[in-house]
Amino acid sequence: MSDLRFDNRVAIVTGAGNGLGRSHALLLASRGCKVVVNDLGGGATGSGKSSAAADQVVADIKAAGGEAVANYDSVEDGAKIVQQALDTWKRIDIVVNNAGILRDTSFQKMSPEDWDLIYRVHVLGSFRVTKAAWDHMRDAGYGRILFTASAAGIYGNFGQANYAMAKLGLVGFSNTLAIEGKKKNVLSNTIAPIAGSRLTETILPKDITDALKPEYVSPLVAWLCHESCEETGGLFEVGGGLFTKLRWERTEGKLFKLGRAISPEQVQKAWGAITDFGKATHPTDITNSMQPVLGNLQSKSQGGNEFIDVDQALGFEFPAQHSSYDEKDLALYALGIGAGSNPSDTGELQYVYENAGDGFKAIPTFGVVPALKLVFEMAKKGQVAPGLNYGFDRILHGEQYTEIARPLPPNAQLTHKAKVKNIYDKGRHAIVVTEIKSFDDAGNLLVTNEITTFVRGAGGWGGDRGPTAEINLPPNREPDATVTEKISESQALLYRLSGDINPLHVDPSFAKAFGFDRPILHGLCTFGYAARHVIKQFSNNDPRYFKSIKVRFTDSVFPGETLITEMWKESDNRIVFRCRVKEREKAVISNAAIELYSEIPKVAEKKAATAASASSASANANANSGEATSSEAFAVIRDYVETHPDIVGQVGKTYLFRLSGPDSAWMVDLKNGKGGVSSASAPSKADCTLDISDSDFRDLVAGKADPQKLYFGGKMKIGGDVMASQKLMFLKKIDPARATEVVKKLRASGGAQAATTTTTSAAKAAKAPAIVKALAERIAKTPTLVKEVGAVVQIVVTSPDASFVVDLKNGAGSVKERIDSSPADVTLKMSDEDLEALAKGESLRDLYQRGRVRLDGDAHFAPKLDFWKGLV
Repeated sequence: MSDLRFDNRVAIVTGAGNGLGRSHALLLASRGCKVVVNDLGGGATGSGKSSAAADQVVADIKAAGGEAVANYDSVEDGAKIVQQALDTWKRIDIVVNNAGILRDTSFQKMSPEDWDLIYRVHVLGSFRVTKAAWDHMRDAGYGRILFTASAAGIYGNFGQANYAMAKLGLVGFSNTLAIEGKKKNVLSNTIAPIAGSRLTETILPKDITDALKPEYVSPLVAWLCHESCEETGGLFEVGGGLFTKLRWERTEGKLFKLGRAISPEQVQKAWGAITDFGKATHPTDITNSMQPVLGNLQSKSQGGNEFIDVDQALGFEFPAQHSSYDEKDLALYALGIGAGSNPSDTGELQYVYENAGDGFKAIPTFGVVPALKLVFEMAKKGQVAPGLNYGFDRILHGEQYTEIARPLPPNAQLTHKAKVKNIYDKGRHAIVVTEIKSFDDAGNLLVTNEITTFVRGAGGWGGDRGPTAEINLPPNREPDATVTEKISESQALLYRLSGDINPLHVDPSFAKAFGFDRPILHGLCTFGYAARHVIKQFSNNDPRYFKSIKVRFTDSVFPGETLITEMWKESDNRIVFRCRVKEREKAVISNAAIELYSEIPKVAEKKAATAASASSASANANANSGEATSSEAFAVIRDYVETHPDIVGQVGKTYLFRLSGPDSAWMVDLKNGKGGVSSASAPSKADCTLDISDSDFRDLVAGKADPQKLYFGGKMKIGGDVMASQKLMFLKKIDPARATEVVKKLRASGGAQAATTTTTSAAKAAKAPAIVKALAERIAKTPTLVKEVGAVVQIVVTSPDASFVVDLKNGAGSVKERIDSSPADVTLKMSDEDLEALAKGESLRDLYQRGRVRLDGDAHFAPKLDFWKGLV
């Protein structure tokens, strides 16, 4: 590896008379750099003045064969320091802001002079030196600036409030210069060194300061100031052999939707999430930092209170859960809801006896049991939906809906997927509806449950009250059928064995604590009794015709009471019913109905489609179905722009949509002329860039996906003018009927096929082979390239993939396909498209700085690798 040289470069090192500054100046000078050695010659606290220190360093440099001049100005006179460099060598390439003093004292004892003097030397001095050099560097198209911060500024340190203020201020100063100077190749970085010097000898033991040599810091300074180093905006801790880079880390935090007050109590409650670094991000710039805030500006809170946060809870999907059951579970459940209580009733043996005459059958309301077990299991594990902050003491089972897709098999392996489907504000109280879908091992839906929970005292935020119409009301006539059945005193003890373990149904003391004289019967036990009664009366006692049941629980039943189920036949497939307790004449189930199938549903065949076949089948699905392809979606946007020309003046921005899987790019111009929408096959610049998958984009346009969820879920990335993305809300104004008409016309004219094959037909032929051939010809015609470059360069190309080796080190030079793992001096990795851009004349440095080229290996060769220019 060749030495990093600084020949013909000019550097200013402030505070270079001692310690770190002296070490920096000596190392740079030893590598060919011309150095202005600045040092006021004062004490560590800023007092006094002397030229001796700077003169000695200059003498040492000259004695070693280097070039240097001494400067004795205060850094507050930065213009004089820079002018001396210009007068002496006519240029300035490097500024190392190292000068510093200490005025350590506790904040209680700190004087205004202590504060101001630290600011003037560290911050104001760095500003004035850098400001004087800035325009010269920009005009020259080259500059390297280094600031010296401190661990005290990063982490804080007792007795150094003034020093910490100044040092962290320099980090922000450097980061901003890195942004402003990058286009002109003026790069800025910051180091936080730990080394033995006048400034550390008062806070560290002598044996440590002696070991922490400044020479362990200067190599990083030299690298950051070298022309081949393209790092900018970095912060590095260095010393004692450690070289490390720092970055900002931010918790995912808590995002409150806007539109309702945010209280200190809510912040207190969310403190765990606000401070949890388990889910952290690392913002790299102010745009990246602001993305969550900007994305939240369009949010609208749905309300809530201390018990229910609707924004968090509504729509939450629980992790999938798994369970199984067999004939014993079915029989135990049947016994739990009273089946077989009359031994002479052979019609109910089918639920409890495996050798029943017509075969063993499951009571369909068993479908609620696995779902309820899931609820209890999740509760025991603490798996509750975020935003639901109430306990069992507040809830009642208000309503239940269960639908069976086909007769329950005698045994099954189930997968359950649950989500919070609805939340309603009922004034003083609230209602939460949880949907649980249960699938068999073939992936077919078997049972759907909706559990409606009544949450006492949790309403009142002024939210959606939900449906208000009364449903499933019995007609004003006598029932078509009535069943009366005595419930066993021990029925609750039997039913709980199926999984509902709430002590309210078994523990007398627990029941009394909730205002009941004794344990009550499970509501879902009564639910099962009622279903048995309806099946026996209107389904010829055949449970396989059962489709669904919906009930409202209106009062409790006590074991030992007599249940009366009254039923009205609305049609062959629908039975309305209600239940009441004979002894107290209390309605316990109301607004209830059971639906029956006309024919017994057939057992679903096992899904055989593999992921691969599903993928291939979906390739043409969009064009062959009603769903628009992405190209058709952009045709709809184009139509909207053409028919609403005023949108260009209203938005005034350009947008680049980069879709993936399959890849395509589209430019939406709402800034120039009449605006327009077009395919962007070549690299294009826009005010705002959106990266999103093709499928997510189609869902977004169709209204199936929430842009905020895509953004916060990392499925959509926004670059450039982030605020401009807010102006895309006009997409919601596109008339669906008009969009459908545009797509139909496009397909009728043959556009559908074109739309589905856009990415295939637009795919460009690989440019790498032609470029490699042209390079080989150039090497043959220009043998001096081998001497000028002197390196073996490996080129790795993507999209499409290729790899070859350019040997400009051995013999007459050559270019060949890479077929082994032979080592190279330097490796360049880029896309085929970027290789073409390089061959057309784009600078390798520019592509590297924009992240489009990766360089591995010996960076010393980087300036010599522009032999591509003019090949295309």
